[in-house]
Amino acid sequence: MGCGIITGGGYVVGDLKFVDRFEVTDSFFGKYEKLVREVVLPYQENALNDRIEGAEKSHCIENFRMAAEKLRTGKCDGEFYGMVFQDSDAAKWLEGAAYTLAQKKDAELERKCDELIDLIGEAQHEDGYLNTYFTVKEPDKRWTNLHEAHELYCAGHMIEAAVAYAECTGKTKLLEIMCRMADHIYRHFIEEGAEGYPGHPEIELALMRLYRCTGNERYKELSLHFINVRGVNSDYFAQERQKYKWSVWGSTGDDKEYAQNAAPVRMQTKAVGHAVRAVYLYTGMADAAGETGDEALREACKTLWNNITQCQMYVTGAIGSAYEGEAFTKDYHLPNDTAYAETCAAIGLIFFSNRMLYLERDGKYADVMERALYNCVLAGMQLDGTRFFYVNPLEALPGISGEAKTHRHALPVRPKWFACACCPPNVARLISSIADYAWHEEGTTLYSNLFIGGTLDAGEKLGGKITVCTEYPYDNRITYRFAPLQETMRLSLAIRIPAWSKHTVIRRNGAPVACDIRNGYAYIEDSFGSQDVLEVEVDMRARKVYADSRVAADTGKAAVACGPLIYCAEGADNDGDVLSLFFKEGGALTVGEFLPDKLCGIRQIRAQGYRVEKGDGLYSEQAPVFHDCEIVLVPYYTWGNRGLNQMRVWLPERP
Repeated sequence: MGCGIITGGGYVVGDLKFVDRFEVTDSFFGKYEKLVREVVLPYQENALNDRIEGAEKSHCIENFRMAAEKLRTGKCDGEFYGMVFQDSDAAKWLEGAAYTLAQKKDAELERKCDELIDLIGEAQHEDGYLNTYFTVKEPDKRWTNLHEAHELYCAGHMIEAAVAYAECTGKTKLLEIMCRMADHIYRHFIEEGAEGYPGHPEIELALMRLYRCTGNERYKELSLHFINVRGVNSDYFAQERQKYKWSVWGSTGDDKEYAQNAAPVRMQTKAVGHAVRAVYLYTGMADAAGETGDEALREACKTLWNNITQCQMYVTGAIGSAYEGEAFTKDYHLPNDTAYAETCAAIGLIFFSNRMLYLERDGKYADVMERALYNCVLAGMQLDGTRFFYVNPLEALPGISGEAKTHRHALPVRPKWFACACCPPNVARLISSIADYAWHEEGTTLYSNLFIGGTLDAGEKLGGKITVCTEYPYDNRITYRFAPLQETMRLSLAIRIPAWSKHTVIRRNGAPVACDIRNGYAYIEDSFGSQDVLEVEVDMRARKVYADSRVAADTGKAAVACGPLIYCAEGADNDGDVLSLFFKEGGALTVGEFLPDKLCGIRQIRAQGYRVEKGDGLYSEQAPVFHDCEIVLVPYYTWGNRGLNQMRVWLPERP
């Protein structure tokens, strides 16, 4: 699928992404890609059409039908239902479907996508405006509540879907639709000079994608505009509320930290407020910094990324510790049982880290991508692909989690769907585009960021294909083989050396190879033939992890990791009770054999520990009595798949 020209617009569809060039074949993410294709996308399409019995109603597709009917006839039967940003669920589903279609043709899936795109086009106004909430429910209030009404957020997600669908299928109808919407937004905010910036950032990163896809400079200009004006007038949202006097959720617009508008973006030094909004904003900032060479913006991104990952990130890669506002709170405030840790926030952190990796070739960004992906993001979806977590706590206690007033958000089992269903389609689109995070290309250098088995078509420029063979994350060997178009292919292959791997070995054809190690990558520049084999061995020994003493929730506790995976103790493996378990200080950690029939294939870890006897009453002057025991641990991403039971990531430790 080459470049295509959109009729009448002059927009050029850009190059295909790695998602089309890298065929995933390993037993781990290959299984996940198949699950998304065969189960997740059909299930979610049914959910968006309200066909899942016992699930929360979506009404998302029906909202588009009503909007189209109203534009066609002047009225519609029924009322808008769902969140003000309900349109974005359809957009993310379409984006995930686009990536899946790039991997494998599916006529039925493509037909459903095309029908939905036709419907979206019918719901678009003549001036390019597209948003079912305002078309159906509030037709006279466009652009009068940027803080809460999320018009720009919905537009951003639909732009991303449009770019993905054009790049992956060569079909440009949705791209034409969203170029008209972007042109409408440009007229309103640039040509007509309307004040304001998004309450929920997202369109900033989407416009950068649209710019690269079409080559239209106005889309880059619009993205930079929203980034540059944010926080310059930090009272804008409060002034907007006073001027237009209507609200979606009752916000006054006074909480400037919540909305990341307390200061211009280049002056922000701490990640604050709504976690998803924050990392979407920072992703757009990092993308813009890379595109423009803006050093002040680049430095702000580095400062914010460091604050998140060094002070406000859970060991699972989750971010956002508070239910109130789905937000960051304070440095080192990382409660486990009440953690919000939204799936979308971890996905946003992956987006941010990915853009930072383009800004600065440092393996620490890929390390965080890996941590968030293998732990928090995968935990956000049940192993069968039909249930989902919005919130990802690091401790679950039946009878308290999901029930106590302070814990109602921290559900101990995954629901079928949500009234606010932003997370499920977000997981689908990330997993189906995982190739774009696994590999980066810069000149004649290929960066292997994530260890995922499959074949990469490096094209004529780099002269062939590279096949990665691995059983990662449950095996420590990653093998690279080469299929040059001619005798050899010359390139620089940069292989990430994970920070958690204390002893990493790279061999070429069985012999240790000299590498240029820089910033977490091993650079091997040479010509490679069909007989050449690079083998990487990472240190996959189980290890205990300890938190900074300033993290009050984890004082005196340890977590267990093996490779990229964080482990947890579930009641299902530990006599129903994990609260009485203690790790033995210095005790052995034993990684078991691979169990293909348990939790879709895992390795358990057995840890030496103790179990404390229950006391005689709520409080006692009698010292606790401890007994030796063996603690069974499973990967965190698999928790909650065996019914209601206790779970803990962090366990206390004693001599």
